[in-house]
Amino acid sequence: MTAPARVLEEALIRPAWPDLPAGVGALATTRKRGVSAGSYDDGAGGGGLNLGMHVADDPDAVRANRARLRALLPGDPAWIAQVHGADVVDAGLVRPGAPVRTGDASLATGAGTVCAILTADCLPVLFADLDGKVVGAAHAGWRGLAGGVLGATVAAMRAAGAGEITAWLGPAIGPDAFEVGADVRAAFEVALPGAAADAFRPYPGRADKYLADIYALARYMLARDGVTRVHGGERCTFSEAMHFYSYRRDGVSGRQASLIWIK
Repeated sequence: MTAPARVLEEALIRPAWPDLPAGVGALATTRKRGVSAGSYDDGAGGGGLNLGMHVADDPDAVRANRARLRALLPGDPAWIAQVHGADVVDAGLVRPGAPVRTGDASLATGAGTVCAILTADCLPVLFADLDGKVVGAAHAGWRGLAGGVLGATVAAMRAAGAGEITAWLGPAIGPDAFEVGADVRAAFEVALPGAAADAFRPYPGRADKYLADIYALARYMLARDGVTRVHGGERCTFSEAMHFYSYRRDGVSGRQASLIWIK
């Protein structure tokens, strides 16, 4: 392990995930221990670990950050172009130098293939079947969540041979910060009839505005698809400025990653 990789290790999140099979690895990054500057720094004027190539950061800095992360992984992360949809990509087909594949989730069935999702308020969800034979990662902004990206990921994993599935909810905007309009609530009333209302609170003093609990919405979605072993969901990217990038908070922002792989 290189010296920069050892430094990065100190700032990573290793999920508290009791159901994670022994043969599966998972982690989430923060904004710390990288080389990005300015709006993409670590929140305290030091180097930030922005991993997003699409956010106007210095590409050389992003490449250096990705190299630092890669040193801790068994293979290159399967970076995909996320579009707030529900398409699931085979991470094994994502290769460095090949055309970028578009989707909002990926799955892997072979050792060393690393599923990766970038976020800066949207919800990253990592999946593993209990036998450790299939893993997956999904990017669930509210559009993708309402559009069924979690269910699509679960279905793709089952089609690939997964048995019972466990999930971990990574860092996302928390229920005291996620302001949405009536259109978002209406979308979930359609997607989750009879269940969505509990995940929305009226925003005090703002007509037709609500505070949404994206973690609760994800749990409802997962339960509907038979996934009840769900962990995580305690962090808030918006309020934890010294740990996470947040597009809602800062406008110009880097991206952190959530990753999973079979060892």
